[in-house]
Amino acid sequence: MSPHQAWLFAVVVVTLGALFSTPSNGVVSASASVGPPRRSSDEAYATLLYGNEFLLGARVLGKSLRNTGTTKDMVALVSNGVSAYARELLQADGWIVTKVDLVANPNRGVKPRRLWGVYTKLRIFNMTDYKKVVYLDADTVVVKNIEKMFKCGKFCAVLKHSERFNAGVLVVEPSQAMFEDMMSKVNTLESYTGGDQGFLESYFPGFANARIFEPNLPPEILDSRPVPKMERLPTIYNADVGQCVISNNWKVNASEIGVLHYTIGPLKPWDWWTSWLLKPADAWQNVRKQLPESLPGTGGGGIPDENFLVKILLFLPFGALFFCYYRSLLPTRDYFSSLSDQIKHLHFKSRSAGTHIYNGVSTSSTSNPNHQAKVPVYLGGVSVIFSFMAALVALSIAFAIVPRQVMPWTGLLLVYEWIFTIFFLLFGGYLRLVYHWAKATAVQSGSPTFRSESLEYDSGKGHQRFAQSCDNATWYYWLLMAVLAIAIPLLPSFLGLTSLFPRIVLMVAGGLILASFMTYASEHLAIRSFQKGVEDRDTTRSKNTCPS
Repeated sequence: MSPHQAWLFAVVVVTLGALFSTPSNGVVSASASVGPPRRSSDEAYATLLYGNEFLLGARVLGKSLRNTGTTKDMVALVSNGVSAYARELLQADGWIVTKVDLVANPNRGVKPRRLWGVYTKLRIFNMTDYKKVVYLDADTVVVKNIEKMFKCGKFCAVLKHSERFNAGVLVVEPSQAMFEDMMSKVNTLESYTGGDQGFLESYFPGFANARIFEPNLPPEILDSRPVPKMERLPTIYNADVGQCVISNNWKVNASEIGVLHYTIGPLKPWDWWTSWLLKPADAWQNVRKQLPESLPGTGGGGIPDENFLVKILLFLPFGALFFCYYRSLLPTRDYFSSLSDQIKHLHFKSRSAGTHIYNGVSTSSTSNPNHQAKVPVYLGGVSVIFSFMAALVALSIAFAIVPRQVMPWTGLLLVYEWIFTIFFLLFGGYLRLVYHWAKATAVQSGSPTFRSESLEYDSGKGHQRFAQSCDNATWYYWLLMAVLAIAIPLLPSFLGLTSLFPRIVLMVAGGLILASFMTYASEHLAIRSFQKGVEDRDTTRSKNTCPS
């Protein structure tokens, strides 16, 4: 075995070992081996899932509750849309899983489709095995002990929007009679949201005038008061992350907050990109990292089906580029000759549209009229358009193939890796095509050959020096584009910006800078490739690993 073959074999072995290894966060749960949890309290925390999308959210919510030291039951109401594996995982995490039938949304034909199953939340009013239930949406996380909520009245919620309350955190006293009454009115009571929140707003009129629950009152005073029908929970029990990132202020003492609620629809905390936009997502991610390996491969919020995919996505671009380099596949092969012939034919038909002449200046600064490369005037514009199309394609593919619920750094790394790889191959292939097009055109037209070792041209925007083989300027362009692309999303975090709008403004400004540089670089790289093709028309092109 030759040294090159031995080195390649070692790389393959290491890569396969990394792919098939099963990492663990070092925390193993024993709950999976002792059977599903059973009812042990007359008060419970509850959440609802009618699909697997919020599974990770429910796991983190359960872990955050256990971190507060609670001994209350944790009940997960799940519909048929939740898979058997998800139910098993919830049980292994300590949830009492209760299957329920969906309550049809009478407004599903005219209201947002995302609200199709939310009326099922009304079933918490039928959890009559418990005296009191604290309901928490699966996109909430508990950051402080909230046991005092069980002392609230028969129906409690946080008033958020003038006279409207939010149904993401509720305290209810279950009653079969009340539940049956609700079911009889589902089709008649108006819902301003098209979901459960609007229905409950209509079912509990006058909630805005209810008194505020005061959890810090002495127990003897609380016990001496009659239990009110409705009470308003303080904001600390349902702190709206959406309002915080918009105003950059919690409106309450942050140290007193007990529940964070991630209310921004496309920015749920389990989506890896949310952590790069919303600072409060860090609290959720910190709890996620503590998730035990209740079932194999689930430690730290891992998803077994995605763990192997993530490893494939991580190593595949490196493997592909390494293979292309090792086998010298990046240089253009003979199949470009047929394309060159077609492009050459089209070029001759369009020459009447005009050409732009770039004067070649020798290293001795003497001008030679024979040393001229005729660059089509449209080459720069076409190259700019193609570069942005390649970037858009690379961005779309990267976001489509990277799983949403990976860790923030993992998601960012994978997206960058695939964007750079796809853009490198697409735009690099385009530059190769320009090179061979120019070379074939020069041979056909009989343009003079460039024999100098290096060449400079002046495009009116700057000077570019290039050699016959891969030069440093090409890599400087690629490197600077990569640095700008990486710095744009990271800069707000490094600067400590927590408000959403300043973060977005800074990212947009960085994006404009990147777009400007891409415009400059793509035009110059294309012109460089064209002139290099004219220069090399009579030479046998050596193997080259550069994309231009």
